[in-house]
Amino acid sequence: MSNDHKLWSGRFHEPLNPEFERWQRSFPFDRRLLRDEIDASAAYARALSRAGIFTGEELHAIQNSLQVIVAKAEDPAFLEDPDVEDVHDFVERQLVKLIGDTGYKLHAGRSRNEQIATDLRLFARRSIDQIRGALAGVCDALLALARQHEADAMPSYTHLQRAEPVTIAHWLLAYVEMFLRDADRLADTRRRVNILPLGSGAIAGPGMAIDRGELAKDLGFEGISANSMDATSDRDFELELVQVLVQISLHVSRLAEELALFSTVEYGFVQLPEAFATGSSAMPQKKNPDALELLRGKAGRIVGAAAALQTVIKGLPLAYNKDFQEAQEPLFDAVDTISSTLPVLAGFLRAVGFNTARMKAAATSGFLNATAAARYLVTKGVPFRMAHSAVGQAVRLALDKGCELQGLSLEDLRKFRPEFADDFYRALELDAVLASHDVPGATAPQRVHEAIAAAEARIPALRTGK
Repeated sequence: MSNDHKLWSGRFHEPLNPEFERWQRSFPFDRRLLRDEIDASAAYARALSRAGIFTGEELHAIQNSLQVIVAKAEDPAFLEDPDVEDVHDFVERQLVKLIGDTGYKLHAGRSRNEQIATDLRLFARRSIDQIRGALAGVCDALLALARQHEADAMPSYTHLQRAEPVTIAHWLLAYVEMFLRDADRLADTRRRVNILPLGSGAIAGPGMAIDRGELAKDLGFEGISANSMDATSDRDFELELVQVLVQISLHVSRLAEELALFSTVEYGFVQLPEAFATGSSAMPQKKNPDALELLRGKAGRIVGAAAALQTVIKGLPLAYNKDFQEAQEPLFDAVDTISSTLPVLAGFLRAVGFNTARMKAAATSGFLNATAAARYLVTKGVPFRMAHSAVGQAVRLALDKGCELQGLSLEDLRKFRPEFADDFYRALELDAVLASHDVPGATAPQRVHEAIAAAEARIPALRTGK
């Protein structure tokens, strides 16, 4: 097959090796950028018209034809073309089929180097907005659970050992904070994504008077790239976006891990919803947390995408290199993976149940009120280090006697510190222990109630792109 149909055919007289030609095509995966390519091409056509390159009639023909291509693309078969090299080649061929040589005029001053950079930024911008909306859905589900369990207690853990009592809502809010930070990272990334490279040419500029500022406004970009060489070779925004997706996936994985642990018989805190679990083909009694395990496992895939991007981009000389083609699929896969993961997580959270009685029992046994006991002595004027030591000795005595701290008599307690008094037992009750953490960000019920309201107020912005 000759090269006559290629965008770059003029300089060559030998055809491409057929195997190489098939191997180097990007259309099988970059065709998902068709809508972005159409939008950018329509805006560029208007810029060429303003520069006097197109007549009004030609502009009208170009724009109408681009919309015809969009409509035809509703049929997947329309996008099956084994001869097309990439999405840019596809659009140009379709334009020429519709309006003849006028379709070739759209490439005046333009290069595929800047086209793909522009398309990918449009894709990244749209993906960020969609993922922030999906994060809002996860936060909504977490906050609904938090509202439901504001007053319910559970043990918190450090080193996987029970630490102090908290409310279930407080634990859930920790993940809300993680996901809200992720949404902020996406918004910050979007600011750097939203810079227009179009109008940079292949490397040195378009060679004609394109109004890049108007072009940027037309496509909703906040500004234009400052250097044409950087504009066509910059993939920082891809890597930055995927790294944020890694962070999201790690937070999803941490939550899935805790929920999976808490669903075991050994914990018994979480009631796995059957709609998000499967059984065993060998053991009839099993109910496996498959959804949680996959939510946890997807993180590895996104981490791998980030590693692939870093490996592709490292060491590339300026400006555009074909290696960048290999950066597209990891980006697409990371976006697709997190976009499918977050709705599943939100659905699981809307269906999950908690064994609140067992969680409360776990929060009121095993000396989780020991820190509150030390604080009690501090309020009596005992230096904390001495209070800590005295309560530690009291815990040892209670272990020997097979009881909790509140099971010790005042006589027992006063062996360690004379400041122990009758009001000590009230300080160890669960509601008193929770209420003692009365600072912003802590687990006192009123503080948790305020934190839920504050988090709920932040969610709408995730859906509006602000």
